[in-house]
Amino acid sequence: MGDKRLGIIMHGVTGRMGLNQHLTRSIMAIRAQGGVTLSDGARVMPDPILVGRNADKVKRLAEANGGLRWAADIDAALANSGDTVFFDAASTQLRPSILKKAIAAGKHVYCEKPTATSLDEALDLQRAAERAGIKHGVVQDKLWLPGLLKLKMLIDSGFFGRILSVRGEFGYWVFEGDWQPAQRPSWNYRKEDGGGIILDMLCHWRYVLDNLFGEVKSVSCLGATLIPERWDENGKRYVATADDSAYSTFQLDGGVIAHINSSWVVRVRRDDLLTLQVDGTLGTAVAGLRECRTQARVNTPKPVWNPDIPQPIRFFEGWEEVPDNIAYDNAFKAQWELFIRHVCEDLPFRWTLLEGAKGLQLVDSALQSWRERRWIDLPELGK
Repeated sequence: MGDKRLGIIMHGVTGRMGLNQHLTRSIMAIRAQGGVTLSDGARVMPDPILVGRNADKVKRLAEANGGLRWAADIDAALANSGDTVFFDAASTQLRPSILKKAIAAGKHVYCEKPTATSLDEALDLQRAAERAGIKHGVVQDKLWLPGLLKLKMLIDSGFFGRILSVRGEFGYWVFEGDWQPAQRPSWNYRKEDGGGIILDMLCHWRYVLDNLFGEVKSVSCLGATLIPERWDENGKRYVATADDSAYSTFQLDGGVIAHINSSWVVRVRRDDLLTLQVDGTLGTAVAGLRECRTQARVNTPKPVWNPDIPQPIRFFEGWEEVPDNIAYDNAFKAQWELFIRHVCEDLPFRWTLLEGAKGLQLVDSALQSWRERRWIDLPELGK
């Protein structure tokens, strides 16, 4: 039992998500804790090489993290047989071609979602990985959020009885960029650059719904571009061509109905930026990113409709918080550790490129539903 090295080519970690969640809070955190422990007690130490087109930026980032390896030439990095894993968190539009390069070089691949901009591209990528016999995975981070892990515990315990419905609210106000800088990059609001909240968020809702409540069988979606113009990082006004809001209803396997509103033009008056309310015959829970509150059937108040008097029930007071009885790790780091174990000791890992393709299937179906103003059924993939 000795320490093992795992060379990881990290592409796209100069961006916000790649830097904060994948490099700093995942790989560097894993290095700081001494690596990932395998089932035989051996420890795997990730050895990242940072790759990006801007050599100065990548070099500075590598130096700021203790002198990591870096490169500006992605082909040269892929040619190094000592680095066996390739990770991508860069442009969605370029992801399929970059990942295919990595697959052709024999690398195991792990990537952010969406894995592509269309279902056909995503399936083509998945088939390429299967033909090459490499291991592959897609980031599905929300499954490891404390709030959703608490929901999963409630489901497994039978707390809900029969689950009836799921209602989700996601979003916040993203400033237009004229008098206050926007919190998200301008390309998010240009369809021609791969932007749009349907493409960005319905990939998340697919794996959340599939893994917690039942596979998505059909979707009805209405998108909208509610803010028609914005200002970019240089203060230049541009036309917003991508959807900034989506209102989606899903029919799930087993009869559960889910509805999720997704918007970058909504002001928050709820517990968190994402809340999921799950109603069941025996109880209800409302989960945010970290917290989860419950109300059991026996503790449910009995409201009476009477608009002529002030509401006597303080509804927010009738909920109990699910305690933090266990320590929750960073969601991205938790999945990184599982993927590293999948590569190093063949630990089962179900969050593959096929699961990423399912996200694009829902995106394509939602866009079709919006375009044709009707329900769209989702055929089963991968069978």
